[in-house]
Amino acid sequence: MKITITVDCSPEEARNFLGFPDVSAIQSEMTKAMEDHVRRQFSGDPEAAMKAWFGPGLQSLSDMQRDYWQQFFKTSPPGK
Repeated sequence: MKITITVDCSPEEARNFLGFPDVSAIQSEMTKAMEDHVRRQFSGDPEAAMKAWFGPGLQSLSDMQRDYWQQFFKTSPPGK
């Protein structure tokens, strides 16, 4: 036996029914703060912003690519 129940309600109605708090005001404030922060970061030097966000990860990716290509060309037959 299989029983299916369909509930048609908005997210706000579901939150109220389940007793969850309404965090939309806090979410709006946090989103605006993050947008402002991103705009300030990119208003100057985009390269510096990327380094600040991703840190040494970008350099590690570059090193990995370099090592891959070095290994690739080491194992290639000579003259090809």
